[in-house]
Amino acid sequence: MTDRRWLAVAVLLVLALAGAAAVALRLGIADPTPDIVWGIRAPRVAMALVVGAGLAVAGALMQGSLANPLADPALVGISSGAALGAVAAVAVGATYNTLLTAGAASLAAGAATAVVVGVSMRERRPEVVTLLLAGVAVTAFTAALLAVIASVSASASGRTLTFWSSGSFALSTWPGVLSVVPFAVLGIALAATVATSLDVMSLGDRAAMASGVNVPVVRYRALAAVVLLVAAGVAAVGVIAFVGLLVPHAVRALSGPRHGRLLVLSGLGGALLVLAADTAARLVANPLEIPVGAITAIVGAPVFFLLIRRTRARQGGWA
Repeated sequence: MTDRRWLAVAVLLVLALAGAAAVALRLGIADPTPDIVWGIRAPRVAMALVVGAGLAVAGALMQGSLANPLADPALVGISSGAALGAVAAVAVGATYNTLLTAGAASLAAGAATAVVVGVSMRERRPEVVTLLLAGVAVTAFTAALLAVIASVSASASGRTLTFWSSGSFALSTWPGVLSVVPFAVLGIALAATVATSLDVMSLGDRAAMASGVNVPVVRYRALAAVVLLVAAGVAAVGVIAFVGLLVPHAVRALSGPRHGRLLVLSGLGGALLVLAADTAARLVANPLEIPVGAITAIVGAPVFFLLIRRTRARQGGWA
């Protein structure tokens, strides 16, 4: 993709984001008074933009660093680990939508990442099937612990299991947005330091090492960025699946494989997708609200099936 075309796509995404934000602030069951717009809808829009961008950039980083086209934070247990960390922190006295809760979610997400990646490694590379199976196991385990903690702790049961499993922006506040932004900024800054190295790693670990890339360091730095980009958002809004899977693949078709451009466009595309999904969640069944994760799953699950078939065909089968 030429520089001019790449910039044109970026500008179109920014304009689409501005239009989607204007619609989200304007439409709803209540009249758009200043108090409603600034106190309720604006933090919700801001949270959707930050969380959506973080999830999409995290997906691009995972796919690049693990050489796995099926990688998504929610599918491999990272998001569920973050949810468990947030609930555990609240159970021992922390408050929702604070830096303390976001930090606890990041620690738990880091532990989940270490388990999944460690189990899936084979000859210094993550194996596709093992990564997915390890993610299923970690997700099931953390979901069980989350249910236990929420059932025995009054403070941790303030948000339902539906909230944590399907995601919702209904409880977004400005303090919640401010608890997520520092982690997102650190994650994006860390992601920027590995973009060029990920381009080289796309040729394979051996070729990258021969070119002078410290593959393990780049991989772990990328995964650290994933944890920062995902965990705080999960602590605030719950688990939203498939964003990190869908957006990088769609953007890659437009921008090509270079990670510098891919990360920027993925961030814009993820913000747009999540904002659009949240607006639809509010308006489709008004006055009821559909979980945002349900909308992204309806779109993402069929795409995931197609990617599984394509990946299995390229690798000659997994049996």
